[in-house]
Amino acid sequence: MAAPTMPASTANWHWKNKNVTPWAKTWFEQELVTISHSESGSEVKITGVDEVEGDCELGQRKSKLITIYDCKVVMAWSGEDKDGNTAEGKLTIPEVSHEQSDGLSDYVYDWSLKSSSTPEVDALYAIAKSKLPALLSARFAAFRSAMLDAHGKDLQVVGTPGPSGTVTPSAPATSTPAGSLSKPVSAKDVSKGITNSAVVKADGSFMASADELYELLTDEKRIPAWTRNAAQSQPTVGGSFSLFGGGVKGKYLELQKPTKIVSTWKLNSPSWPSDHDGKLTITLDQQSDSTKVEFKLSGVPLGQEDETRKNLEGYYIGGFQSIGLAASL
Repeated sequence: MAAPTMPASTANWHWKNKNVTPWAKTWFEQELVTISHSESGSEVKITGVDEVEGDCELGQRKSKLITIYDCKVVMAWSGEDKDGNTAEGKLTIPEVSHEQSDGLSDYVYDWSLKSSSTPEVDALYAIAKSKLPALLSARFAAFRSAMLDAHGKDLQVVGTPGPSGTVTPSAPATSTPAGSLSKPVSAKDVSKGITNSAVVKADGSFMASADELYELLTDEKRIPAWTRNAAQSQPTVGGSFSLFGGGVKGKYLELQKPTKIVSTWKLNSPSWPSDHDGKLTITLDQQSDSTKVEFKLSGVPLGQEDETRKNLEGYYIGGFQSIGLAASL
């Protein structure tokens, strides 16, 4: 979708990747040992990271940074109460990946106790099992952003355009772009602005419920999981949305949870007329083992059909693929 005259777009369009596994191992070793909890004179903490297995990569596809990681982390923990009684053991988390950070599954904590069992030791063990998981989950939630901050600049040329051809930050932004479509929302006005237009369709099947996918498409707290950019979304009729760092904007025309989303759709790109809105209809059809999602975009300027179709597949369907929803085109 980016204008062909923009060098940054050309440079950032093709797939690139960087193995950051050594960096990830160091990050876990440095960050996790800062975790501790104190109560009633007792303290439990992570004392070391004994093992990090798995791979961590940062990839770029069509100007979008994608973090790819799946690690097993083994840690040592210890505790001490106010009377000097101590306990120690191991904690294994078999999987630290997008599945957990995107809320698709929970972390699994496999605990073991090295110290001999006594009432005092058991009390410390219970505190560790009760309090440390939430602290660890919060720290893991910062891993993706830390990876982007540390390595995103190595893959993207400065001034990277997102799907719109507008400048998008390498890491998820902390605030959403201001502004929205100024024209009143009306179905008859959706294709106003150009007379020669086409309809583009793309679809995919995803291993998630229709409710889950509907939330991923409309909830501004969940949209960044698959767009890798800040989002703004007010999922009510007439409410506005802004995706891909402001690259795509529109307003909701019709919402039928969890089966249908209809909205205006405007691309912030030199190739898309500034006074023109397309109309995007998303239908979700839940089946026995997956949900089929169809994206139908009408009002696409003639000559933009192939590029628009590729980007619907790359940014929407590919975005869901990047978070492990196993889409099939």
